[in-house]
This record gives sequence, structure tokens and C-alpha cells, in this order.
Amino acid sequence: MIPVTPQPEPIDFDAKVRTPGLRWLRHHGIDPSLPPPDPKQLPAYWRNVQIDLWRAYAGVCAYLCIYFEWPSGASSTDHFIAKSRLANQAYEWSNYRLSCLGMNRNKGNFDDILDPFDIQPNTFTLNLASGRIAANPALPPADQAMAEATIRRLKLDTPETNRMRADHYTLYSMGEVSATYLQRRSPFVWYEVHRQGLL
Repeated sequence: MIPVTPQPEPIDFDAKVRTPGLRWLRHHGIDPSLPPPDPKQLPAYWRNVQIDLWRAYAGVCAYLCIYFEWPSGASSTDHFIAKSRLANQAYEWSNYRLSCLGMNRNKGNFDDILDPFDIQPNTFTLNLASGRIAANPALPPADQAMAEATIRRLKLDTPETNRMRADHYTLYSMGEVSATYLQRRSPFVWYEVHRQGLL
């Protein structure tokens, strides 16, 4: 995971998502500042801007830091503050993180992970040969513990994810893809290649 710069909401977001969402909450007597009685009943107005979210973040998962194609059907909208905790956050662009389906499932309704909008550079490090991710040992203890919790919660250190990142680096190191391509398709690997002086 690397820092992600928040992008402005689409000009029609209010009409497509926020206004109908808040209207629905009011109509059903649900206080938007409280947890909804049944989060599964919330209308999924956020799907109206899902492709806008994918475009705004260049198709890169905020958590796994890989590019995925829109037609693959792998895109999902993660509500960083779970909609089960605050009803109005179901309909706020600033609460959305572009996520591939696997990462969204891993995160679920938990809030014990770092926010890619807020993390500092070099919070995580990468062994480019093995693809293994780790919390930066130079972090203060509390920050290091939170980074390690994020790795566990999102399952960022599985053999499959490690192999994927190592393969991305191998393609670059063998000259099969350019640095520009790597930056677009595997930003975390590119970030670490740059940080480690291997560009």
C-alpha cells in the first residue's frame, strides 16, 4: 500500500448519489449520523458512480496497488468507514476507496487498517525478489503495529500476492516492461523500485 491522493467527486455525484441517498434515509426515519438498522437495505446509489471512481483512480486498487481492467468486473467501491457504522457515509465520495473485490472482501466492516488517503510515504516496504511486504521497521512502534495489522487484515502477504509482485518486478528487471508501464500497472512495485534506486 502506498499513499493515494483523494480525487474530486464527479460533478453529478450529488444528484446521482448523495441527494437520493440522504432522501431515502430521511424517508425511512434513519438518522444519517447513526448506524442504520439494516445496512443491507441501503440503496446502492454508489454504483451509479462506480466507473467514475475507477477512472478517477486510474483503475488502481487503493489497497493492493495494482491496475485492473474495468471489463473484468473486479471493481468495487469500498466504504472506508463502513456503511454499517454511519448511514450517511454510504453516500459520500470522500469515503470511497477504489478496491478490487478480493481486498474489499478482506476488509469487510473492519476499521483496523490504515487509510491509503492518510498513510505516510514508506509506511510499507517491499522485498522485490520475493514480493513480500512488511511494515517499515523505522516506524514508531504504534504506527508499525497498525501497518502490520493492515497487512494481516487485508491479507497483503499471501503467497499469491507476493508472487504477483515479484513477477511484476521480474518483468521490469528483465527489460520486458518499461518503468512507465510498471508505474501504471503495479504502482507499489514501481514505488519500491524507485525508493531502492533501481530505476
